[in-house]
Formats: sequence, structure tokens, C-alpha cells
Amino acid sequence: MQKEVVIIGLGYVGLPLAVEFGKKIQTIGFDINEKRIQELKKFKDKNLDLTKSQLIKSKKLIFTSDFNQIKSKDFYIISTPTPIKKNKQPNLKYLIDATTTVSKVMKKNSIIIYESTVYPGVTENICGSLIQKLRGFVLNKDFYLGYSPERINPGDKDHTLKKIEKVISGSNKKALDKIEKLYALILNNKLFKAKTIKVAEAAKVIENTQRDINIALMNELSKIFLKLKINTQDVLDAAKTKWNFGDYTPGLVGGHCIGIDPYYLTYKSIALGYNPKVILSGRKINDGMPRYIFNNILKLCAKKKIRRKKILYLGLTFKENCPDIRNSKAFELYELLASKFNNIKVYDPFIKKLDIADKKIDLLEKFPSKKFDIIIIAVKHKYFKKIGLLKFKKLLNRKNLFIDIKNCFKNYKSDFSL
Repeated sequence: MQKEVVIIGLGYVGLPLAVEFGKKIQTIGFDINEKRIQELKKFKDKNLDLTKSQLIKSKKLIFTSDFNQIKSKDFYIISTPTPIKKNKQPNLKYLIDATTTVSKVMKKNSIIIYESTVYPGVTENICGSLIQKLRGFVLNKDFYLGYSPERINPGDKDHTLKKIEKVISGSNKKALDKIEKLYALILNNKLFKAKTIKVAEAAKVIENTQRDINIALMNELSKIFLKLKINTQDVLDAAKTKWNFGDYTPGLVGGHCIGIDPYYLTYKSIALGYNPKVILSGRKINDGMPRYIFNNILKLCAKKKIRRKKILYLGLTFKENCPDIRNSKAFELYELLASKFNNIKVYDPFIKKLDIADKKIDLLEKFPSKKFDIIIIAVKHKYFKKIGLLKFKKLLNRKNLFIDIKNCFKNYKSDFSL
């Protein structure tokens, strides 16, 4: 009998998995968001990761929100979000809800694989224990666990699921062997077998923690170079000529991974009695960047004596060239500006009014032609560079500020950039 796989959660991580498995074996893409299911049934991906032609190719894939259709399957892959709470502690609600659902529909010998970012121990100690409690099954006798950290990078067309090496792990050798065969169907055997589930969980959480710390260093350097009246990008261009210099740049650190994952690791570390110094220092710097930029904009307004403050704010997504707005620091910067100025027009080619219907933002439907006193490019979308510097200059009044935070126009010295 052919194996069947269920993907729980059809976001940036789950949908590409479902599409690839759907080309090989019977696959069910499950999500509790009925609107998302209906869109996918019409071959529409609002995240813009997959095209209609890509979705159509998965002949063995069906989409559903019906629990009855996911009963008694061989594999369940859970890819639900793992955000943080306001107090910066892990929010495992979605993961626990998905685990609870699976515990009700799984059969004996089912293998449940987690791709959501967690701290070491969550898969076995929290999720595995919950299944044993709710279903009465015994781990490694009646069911098995696996963990395979996702490495999806929204908007990145170079490091897609089929092009990367993937880490896999299992609760015992039997589980790992079956998980290896499952993922080998879609990944051409580009698999790394971690020694334990905890090792795989830890590997995932430090991948983004390392990146977070490196960006924090660049953000701190940019503050120093501003005081030295040196352009940060010029310094980095010179330093990168050395073969082992890390290629990182300063910026607003948001999104579903880099701005979140370090808090999962530090939470567990503190619970075990060790208070991390470097990781939390990096987080403090990166979390403070929106206010740092905001304060510099206020200083420039006063210095240039700009009385009228009609602002064009460009970019709301957490990174360039994608529609993802999760944990976007560009939003945070906008909110700081909105607390001080009341005439802000916003434009982002990836965002529609419906996407931010719950927020009081004056979102333009197309790029404006009227003049502004202040233009702020908060996100380095290729679209803005394509418009061209000349057009931006024509949009500015005589007394103006041009804030190009991420050096969209690298060879032009804006009034402020990181």
C-alpha cells in the first residue's frame, strides 16, 4: 500500500512541502484557514512563492480543512508558526493545537515530523508527551517522532526547498530510516542525518541566532560610523575585500525567524540557570533599531528646519521583494512616525489594503506623483530601485529629507542610511 503524507499548516513552509510531495505520493495539505484552502484549490498562492503552473503540477495533492480527510495516515508533517509573546517568551499555542489535532486522527505507527522552530526538547518532551497523554500511545512503540528544521527564506528564489541540504532526525533509528526515505523522494538525497532530535532542534535555532548577532554587530558599527561621519556601506565594501570577512549589513531585523528564534534559545537557557549575554545584547540592539532611526529622523527635521512634514513612507514588509509582514520592523518604525506626524502616505508594491485592513494606515494603491517633504525608503524592494533616483528627487519639495535606510541607491548619499 502506498504511503500517504499530511502537511499541517500551508504557509511559507508547508505549501512548498505539500507541492513537492504531491508530485510523488498521495499528499493532503491541511489548514484550518478555509479562505486559504479555497485560494489554493484555485491555484492561487497569496504569498507569491508558488505560481499557478507549479501548483497544478502536483497531481497527487489535495487541499482540505476537513479533519475527516486526514485520519489514519502514515506521516504528519507539522509546519505551524511558532511566534513569541509580548514578553518575548515562546508561544507554542499553534504547535500544541496542531499536535492535539494529530493525536485525534493518527493511527498506530504514524510518524509525526515537526518543521516549526522550537527550542531543544519541545518535539519529544512537550509534543510527544502530549500525544502520549491524549491518545495513550507509547513513543517508539505505537508512534514515532521526527524533526526537520525548515530553511525557507521568503522571496528567495535561489535557496528553494529542492536546492538546499535538509537536516532530518528521528526518535529512533527505525523512525529516522523512514523519514530519510520520505524526504529523499523530493530532495534527491541532499539530507543530513542529525544524531538526535534535540541536535536538529538546536541546529535550527542557532542558524538564525548567529545571523541575528552578526547583523546586530553591523547595526552597532553603523551607529559608530555615523558619529565618525563615515558611510557604513563604504566601510563594508572595503572590508569585504578580505577573504574571510562576513558579508552582513545593518538593517531592520524582523520576520518569522531571525527576530524570533534567539528568544526560544535564551528562554530555555535562562530556565536552565544560564543567562545569555551575547545573544540578548544582539537582540536588544536589533529590537531598538526602529527607535534609533526614528530619533535620527526627528533630529534631521529640526536641523533642516522642515516645518511642513508631508511624508511618503515606502515599504512595510519585513524584508525586500516579498509580501511577508510578520514581525516587520518597518511597521514598527511607521508606528513611531505616526505617533509624531499626521500626514503620512504609505506605498508598498507587495501590500494590498486588505492585507492591513486592521491597521490605520493610509496605503496608496499606486506609486504617487504628488510632492512630499520627506521620503523614507524603509524596505529595499527592487521596485523602488527600478523607479529610479531621478523620479524620487522630482517628488521632493525644496526643503526636504531623503531617507534611504538600506542604501537602495548605493551611490547617492541620502540624509540618513544605515
